Amino acid sequence: MMTDPIADMFTRIRNALMVRQTKTEIPGSKMKTRLAEILKEQGYIRNFRVFDDGRQGVLRVYLKYDKDNSVIAGIKRISKPGRRVYVDRQNIPKVLNGLGIAILSTSSGVKTDQACREAGIGGEILGYVW
Repeated sequence: MMTDPIADMFTRIRNALMVRQTKTEIPGSKMKTRLAEILKEQGYIRNFRVFDDGRQGVLRVYLKYDKDNSVIAGIKRISKPGRRVYVDRQNIPKVLNGLGIAILSTSSGVKTDQACREAGIGGEILGYVW
């Protein structure tokens, strides 16, 4: 049993980027699919697909590179099972002065820091991507 599936997803992406793979496969879930949607919307990955394997499904993430460098310079898990990190709408962090994104889990779904500021809501900080 995995205790932190989101950290596992971030680690699989980070490891695949280090060895210059074009894609990586991650055990699927609704939360991970939404995280992949956000990464695609923000331009950090090329695409993703969800495959049914008869169990929980597989999320295949196609990584994006600019010339020889990966588009994702860093990906970090912030809120962990042992230490949850919550912010209100006034304290939503900016990653690298707006060059990166913070991903938050809110009462109205998983959103980026910018979407949370526009909606005026806070939530749990899942991670940073830059």
